[in-house]
Amino acid sequence: MPNAMSSAAQVFRVILIGAALILGAVTFRPANAASCPELLQHTFPGLPDGSPQSLCQYQGKVILVVNTASFCGFTDQYGGLEALYRQFRAQGLVVLGFPSNDFGNQEPGDSKQIASFCRRTYNVEFPMLGKSHVVGPQRTPFYAELARRSGQTPRWNFHKYLIDRAGSQVLGFESAVAPDHKQFLAALQKLLDTRKSLIRKT
Repeated sequence: MPNAMSSAAQVFRVILIGAALILGAVTFRPANAASCPELLQHTFPGLPDGSPQSLCQYQGKVILVVNTASFCGFTDQYGGLEALYRQFRAQGLVVLGFPSNDFGNQEPGDSKQIASFCRRTYNVEFPMLGKSHVVGPQRTPFYAELARRSGQTPRWNFHKYLIDRAGSQVLGFESAVAPDHKQFLAALQKLLDTRKSLIRKT
Protein backbone atom coordinates (compact mmCIF):
# COMPACT_ATOMS: atom_id res chain seq x y z
CA MET A 1 0.00 0.00 0.00
CA PRO A 2 2.76 2.52 0.84
CA ASN A 3 4.37 1.83 -2.56
CA ALA A 4 1.10 2.49 -4.35
CA MET A 5 0.68 5.78 -2.48
CA SER A 6 4.28 6.73 -3.28
CA SER A 7 3.75 6.07 -6.98
CA ALA A 8 0.56 8.10 -7.00
CA ALA A 9 2.35 10.97 -5.29
CA GLN A 10 5.11 10.89 -7.87
CA VAL A 11 2.61 10.95 -10.73
CA PHE A 12 0.79 13.86 -9.10
CA ARG A 13 4.10 15.70 -8.66
CA VAL A 14 4.94 15.23 -12.34
CA ILE A 15 1.52 16.59 -13.31
CA LEU A 16 2.01 19.63 -11.10
CA ILE A 17 5.48 20.32 -12.55
CA GLY A 18 4.16 20.01 -16.09
CA ALA A 19 1.28 22.38 -15.34
CA ALA A 20 3.67 24.87 -13.76
CA LEU A 21 5.93 24.80 -16.79
CA ILE A 22 2.99 25.39 -19.13
CA LEU A 23 1.67 28.25 -17.00
CA GLY A 24 5.16 29.68 -16.71
CA ALA A 25 5.61 29.68 -20.46
CA VAL A 26 2.35 31.54 -20.89
CA THR A 27 2.95 33.95 -18.03
CA PHE A 28 6.53 34.95 -18.77
CA ARG A 29 6.41 35.22 -22.56
CA PRO A 30 6.80 38.93 -23.49
CA ALA A 31 3.37 40.29 -24.35
CA ASN A 32 4.59 42.24 -27.36
CA ALA A 33 7.05 39.68 -28.74
CA ALA A 34 4.79 38.82 -31.68
CA SER A 35 4.30 42.48 -32.59
CA CYS A 36 8.00 43.42 -32.62
CA PRO A 37 9.01 44.55 -36.12
CA GLU A 38 11.45 42.21 -37.85
CA LEU A 39 14.05 44.97 -38.10
CA LEU A 40 14.21 45.22 -34.31
CA GLN A 41 14.48 41.52 -33.59
CA HIS A 42 18.14 41.75 -32.61
CA THR A 43 19.92 41.69 -29.25
CA PHE A 44 23.22 43.39 -28.41
CA PRO A 45 25.33 43.65 -25.26
CA GLY A 46 24.84 46.94 -23.46
CA LEU A 47 27.58 49.21 -22.16
CA PRO A 48 29.39 48.87 -19.89
CA ASP A 49 28.28 45.59 -18.31
CA GLY A 50 27.43 43.60 -21.43
CA SER A 51 23.88 42.79 -20.31
CA PRO A 52 21.69 41.66 -23.27
CA GLN A 53 19.60 44.47 -24.73
CA SER A 54 16.80 43.55 -27.12
CA LEU A 55 15.95 46.25 -29.64
CA CYS A 56 12.31 45.14 -29.33
CA GLN A 57 12.13 47.20 -26.13
CA TYR A 58 12.18 50.29 -28.36
CA GLN A 59 9.30 49.31 -30.64
CA GLY A 60 6.83 52.14 -31.15
CA LYS A 61 9.60 54.74 -30.79
CA VAL A 62 11.49 56.74 -33.38
CA ILE A 63 15.01 55.30 -33.24
CA LEU A 64 18.18 57.17 -34.17
CA VAL A 65 21.03 54.70 -34.75
CA VAL A 66 24.58 56.07 -34.84
CA ASN A 67 27.94 54.32 -35.23
CA THR A 68 30.20 56.21 -32.83
CA ALA A 69 33.93 56.60 -32.15
CA SER A 70 35.90 58.32 -29.40
CA PHE A 71 38.77 59.71 -31.49
CA CYS A 72 37.12 61.14 -34.59
CA GLY A 73 36.67 64.59 -36.04
CA PHE A 74 32.93 64.09 -35.54
CA THR A 75 33.19 62.91 -31.92
CA ASP A 76 31.79 66.23 -30.67
CA GLN A 77 28.49 65.14 -32.21
CA TYR A 78 28.03 63.14 -29.01
CA GLY A 79 27.00 66.43 -27.40
CA GLY A 80 24.42 67.16 -30.10
CA LEU A 81 23.06 63.61 -29.96
CA GLU A 82 22.62 63.81 -26.20
CA ALA A 83 20.92 67.21 -26.50
CA LEU A 84 18.59 65.75 -29.13
CA TYR A 85 17.80 62.78 -26.90
CA ARG A 86 16.95 64.99 -23.93
CA GLN A 87 14.83 67.34 -26.04
CA PHE A 88 12.73 64.71 -27.82
CA ARG A 89 12.71 61.56 -25.69
CA ALA A 90 9.38 62.56 -24.13
CA GLN A 91 7.97 62.58 -27.68
CA GLY A 92 9.25 59.05 -28.29
CA LEU A 93 12.83 59.42 -29.54
CA VAL A 94 15.56 57.02 -28.50
CA VAL A 95 19.18 57.37 -29.60
CA LEU A 96 21.23 54.17 -29.86
CA GLY A 97 25.01 54.44 -30.03
CA PHE A 98 26.98 51.61 -31.64
CA PRO A 99 30.71 52.12 -31.02
CA SER A 100 32.73 50.84 -33.97
CA ASN A 101 36.40 50.60 -34.79
CA ASP A 102 35.74 50.09 -38.51
CA PHE A 103 36.93 53.54 -39.62
CA GLY A 104 40.47 54.70 -38.95
CA ASN A 105 40.80 52.57 -35.78
CA GLN A 106 39.20 55.49 -33.95
CA GLU A 107 37.41 53.38 -31.34
CA PRO A 108 40.18 51.17 -29.89
CA GLY A 109 38.91 51.03 -26.29
CA ASP A 110 37.00 48.29 -24.51
CA SER A 111 33.41 48.60 -23.28
CA LYS A 112 34.29 50.14 -19.92
CA GLN A 113 36.66 52.69 -21.47
CA ILE A 114 34.08 53.73 -24.06
CA ALA A 115 31.29 54.04 -21.50
CA SER A 116 33.52 56.06 -19.17
CA PHE A 117 34.59 58.40 -21.98
CA CYS A 118 31.01 59.03 -23.11
CA ARG A 119 29.73 59.67 -19.60
CA ARG A 120 32.69 61.75 -18.42
CA THR A 121 33.18 63.86 -21.55
CA TYR A 122 29.65 64.32 -22.90
CA ASN A 123 27.42 63.16 -20.02
CA VAL A 124 25.80 60.67 -22.39
CA GLU A 125 22.61 59.12 -21.05
CA PHE A 126 21.18 57.62 -24.22
CA PRO A 127 21.66 53.85 -24.58
CA MET A 128 25.09 52.69 -25.78
CA LEU A 129 25.53 49.16 -27.09
CA GLY A 130 28.58 46.95 -27.54
CA LYS A 131 31.27 47.52 -30.16
CA SER A 132 30.02 46.38 -33.53
CA HIS A 133 31.12 46.01 -37.12
CA VAL A 134 28.92 48.26 -39.26
CA VAL A 135 30.55 47.65 -42.65
CA GLY A 136 32.31 44.78 -44.39
CA PRO A 137 31.74 41.02 -44.23
CA GLN A 138 31.60 41.04 -40.42
CA ARG A 139 28.94 43.72 -40.08
CA THR A 140 25.98 42.81 -37.92
CA PRO A 141 22.76 41.64 -39.63
CA PHE A 142 21.06 44.70 -38.12
CA TYR A 143 23.41 47.10 -39.88
CA ALA A 144 23.18 45.09 -43.10
CA GLU A 145 19.41 45.52 -43.03
CA LEU A 146 19.67 49.24 -42.24
CA ALA A 147 21.89 49.67 -45.28
CA ARG A 148 19.53 47.66 -47.47
CA ARG A 149 16.43 49.57 -46.45
CA SER A 150 17.97 53.04 -46.60
CA GLY A 151 20.20 52.49 -49.63
CA GLN A 152 23.11 53.91 -47.62
CA THR A 153 26.12 52.20 -46.05
CA PRO A 154 28.18 54.11 -43.46
CA ARG A 155 31.28 55.65 -45.00
CA TRP A 156 32.66 56.98 -41.72
CA ASN A 157 31.92 57.35 -38.03
CA PHE A 158 28.67 59.01 -36.92
CA HIS A 159 26.57 57.93 -39.88
CA LYS A 160 22.93 58.24 -38.84
CA TYR A 161 19.86 56.12 -39.47
CA LEU A 162 16.35 57.17 -38.48
CA ILE A 163 13.84 54.34 -38.05
CA ASP A 164 10.12 55.15 -37.96
CA ARG A 165 7.78 54.00 -35.19
CA ALA A 166 6.56 51.02 -37.21
CA GLY A 167 10.12 49.75 -37.66
CA SER A 168 9.75 49.72 -41.43
CA GLN A 169 11.04 52.99 -42.90
CA VAL A 170 14.76 53.77 -42.59
CA LEU A 171 16.34 57.11 -43.55
CA GLY A 172 20.11 57.51 -43.84
CA PHE A 173 22.22 60.62 -43.19
CA GLU A 174 25.94 61.05 -43.81
CA SER A 175 28.39 61.70 -40.99
CA ALA A 176 28.71 65.41 -41.79
CA VAL A 177 24.99 65.92 -41.17
CA ALA A 178 25.04 67.17 -37.58
CA PRO A 179 22.23 66.38 -35.14
CA ASP A 180 21.02 70.00 -35.36
CA HIS A 181 21.03 70.13 -39.18
CA LYS A 182 17.74 71.57 -40.50
CA GLN A 183 17.11 68.76 -42.97
CA PHE A 184 17.77 66.13 -40.32
CA LEU A 185 15.55 67.83 -37.73
CA ALA A 186 12.72 68.16 -40.25
CA ALA A 187 12.87 64.44 -41.02
CA LEU A 188 13.01 63.60 -37.31
CA GLN A 189 10.04 65.82 -36.47
CA LYS A 190 7.98 64.28 -39.25
CA LEU A 191 8.57 60.79 -37.83
CA LEU A 192 7.82 61.94 -34.28
CA ASP A 193 4.56 63.53 -35.43
CA THR A 194 3.26 60.14 -36.59
CA ARG A 195 2.59 59.17 -32.98
CA LYS A 196 -1.12 60.06 -32.95
CA SER A 197 -1.95 58.37 -36.24
CA LEU A 198 0.04 55.26 -35.26
CA ILE A 199 -1.72 54.95 -31.91
CA ARG A 200 -5.06 55.38 -33.66
CA LYS A 201 -4.33 52.49 -36.02
CA THR A 202 -3.08 50.06 -33.35
